[in-house]
Amino acid sequence: MRTETDQQSQSDRILKAAFDIISTKGYANVSTRDIADKAGVVLSQLNYYFINKEGLFKEVVRMMISKYLIEIERSLKEEESPKKRIESLIHYFRKMLKFNPGLFRLLYEFTSLALWSPVFSDLLNDLFEDLANLIEKYITTNLQIKELKGCSTKTLSRLILGAMFGTGIQVLLNHDEELPDALNAVQVLFD
Repeated sequence: MRTETDQQSQSDRILKAAFDIISTKGYANVSTRDIADKAGVVLSQLNYYFINKEGLFKEVVRMMISKYLIEIERSLKEEESPKKRIESLIHYFRKMLKFNPGLFRLLYEFTSLALWSPVFSDLLNDLFEDLANLIEKYITTNLQIKELKGCSTKTLSRLILGAMFGTGIQVLLNHDEELPDALNAVQVLFD
């Protein structure tokens, strides 16, 4: 009989395998059999722990969201001023694009899926809302810009987030391109 620890580690192995394989092959090119094989479990275990493929991918999205939010907030908390915090956020994005592009690919893969699936739409909408809130809390709320030209701090936060994720897409699509200076352009707002 399996203990709760064995069951937890088996479900964790399945999640990690799903995360790894989707980030390298893409959602459309992954079968549950691929995931089971990579996790070293029988196919029925995926259904046991996650009910179906959508349930498994929902958990992968939740895992990805948690990872993003924790890492980005940690990056923002390390600095004191909005200018230093935006530099830290840009550094985080550059580092992730260079050393962990799989996490970005997963984000874009699930964002695409969210356009068609209400379940994933809610999850990704919450992620983008949470990220914009972090940017607003740690960066735009404390800006000393005299005029935001009618834009709220929330709107400016969404603009920064959109610019950074959009630049990330460009980097992933153009493998020959060095990490672009476009990320640095966000700093213009703080000079």
